[in-house]
Parts: sequence; structure tokens; C-alpha cells
Amino acid sequence: MLGEIFATLFDVIVPLALPVIAGVLLSRFGKLEIKPLLNFVLYYITPFLIFDTLMEARLSREDVYLTVAYSLLNLILLAVAANLFGKLLKLPANDIAGLTLISSFTNSVNYGIPLTLLAFGQLGLEKAAIYIVMQMIMMHTLGIFFAARSHFTVKNAMKSVFALPAIYAVLLAIVLRTFDLTLPGGLSTGISMIADSYPPIVLAILGAQMANVKTESITRNTRVTFWTGMSMRLLIAPLIALLCLTLLNIEGIMFSTLLVLSCMPVAINAGILAEKFNASPKVLTKTILWTTLLSFFVLPILIVLVK
Repeated sequence: MLGEIFATLFDVIVPLALPVIAGVLLSRFGKLEIKPLLNFVLYYITPFLIFDTLMEARLSREDVYLTVAYSLLNLILLAVAANLFGKLLKLPANDIAGLTLISSFTNSVNYGIPLTLLAFGQLGLEKAAIYIVMQMIMMHTLGIFFAARSHFTVKNAMKSVFALPAIYAVLLAIVLRTFDLTLPGGLSTGISMIADSYPPIVLAILGAQMANVKTESITRNTRVTFWTGMSMRLLIAPLIALLCLTLLNIEGIMFSTLLVLSCMPVAINAGILAEKFNASPKVLTKTILWTTLLSFFVLPILIVLVK
């Protein structure tokens, strides 16, 4: 068991750590500007990543139905729980929005993909692909709504969803898959090339955000929201995931992959949206940092237990 845990740490964490370290160094010594990179990721790379993932994923009807049902049920329960805790603790609207992002979205793309491939092989990755696609879709639709509603009306928050190109990438991919259409080889290759640049860039952004964590002021609301968010992601989210998997009678390798992906650290894109829409970005940065660091020890153990 210990051998498997150390193998997972070495084979997965070391490659992922390199761009994070680069981001830390660039922030400390190169004065890296994060906000231009956030817009670069949101408006350029993310739409291509979503489109490419949707077009390339090998989907079975049963897997799609179960995973979509699980993703939606899990998201609803997490969002409801986050809002209930936020209101009970009398947090301001932007902190409740941040808490919802922390609870609802995991780092299942740049961290989850290599981790799943290592732990469960190609079959596990194929099962995980549907959940990963759903996370990306929900992040750039409902996630934008959750973040923007902290200071927008519902109507303006919905406008923010359709102001970003990711939603149109989703719609285009769905239309092409529905009618069994494909893009010309050169165009498809170009899209895949852009999509492949996503992980190192967002991991470098994470490193730059991590480098700035200690210099940010901490208010009472920040502390309360931070510890509530950590509890949601590390304790309550796994329990809700188990409940949803049990209710939907999901078993086997799909159970294992969905549970592990649901226990991933806070999504980097949640921090990107929090920065863009002022949904408690300091809290998001801290929870991304600490859930990521703790995941290096927690996830390998979880993988060994569920395999």
C-alpha cells in the first residue's frame, strides 16, 4: 500500500509541480501579471479545450446518462449546502458566491486527468472524461452564474454566461456530435494544439496565486469563509458524493473514478472566475493552495482504498 502511494506521488505530483513552481518563480522574480493571463485562459484557451474534449471523448449512452445525472445532483446538493452554511454564518454575498465555487467545482482537468490515468488506466480515463466534460461545462455556465451573482442581478449574471465564448464552444460541439459531423484534419489538429496548452498555463497561474497568498490581508469574514470552504471540500463534499453515487446505484470503476474526481482540490478555474467577478478571490486562492497541498497526501490513500 505504501509503495502504491509513493508511486502515485512521484508519477503524478512531480510533473504537475513543475509549472506550478515556474508560476511561483515568475511571480516572485518576474513580476508576472495574473489578470491578463486570466482573460487569456477564459477567452482563448478554455473554449478550444472544451470543444476538443467534447469532440474526442468516446461516449456510451448509459455512461452519459449516469454521469450527467450524478454531476447535476452532486452540484445541486453542494451548492445548496454552501448557500445554507453561508446564510447561517451571515456571510456577505461575495463570500457566499466564493463558498459555492469552492464547494461545487474540483480540479478534475489538469490534475484529475493524469491522476485518473495512472490509477485506473485508459478505461478509467474514458469513464472520467464524461465527468470532466460536465465539470468544464458547468464551470463555464453555472460557475460563471454563481460567481457573477455576487454583485450582479440574476439577469446580468446570465448575460455574463453568454458573454464568454465557452458556452458557444459547448453548443457547437453538441451540434456536431448530434449530426455525426467532424472538422477537417488540419483544423482539428490546430484546435487540439491550442487545447493542449491549457494545463501548464493554468498550473502556472495557480503557482503565481499561491506565491501571493501570504501577502494578502485576512479579515474575519475571510477566515470564516476559508475554514467553511475547507470543511466543505474536504469533509462534506466526499460525503455528498458517496450519497449521490449510492442513490444512482453507480458501481465498479465508474464509482471509483467519480468518487476520486469529486474529492479533488478546488478547481483552478474557480479562482479565475473569483478574480474576474470579485467572488471572494482571496479565499479561493487560499483554499486552492491548501486543498491542493493536502490532496498530495489524501488522494493517493483514497485511490488505494477504492481500487
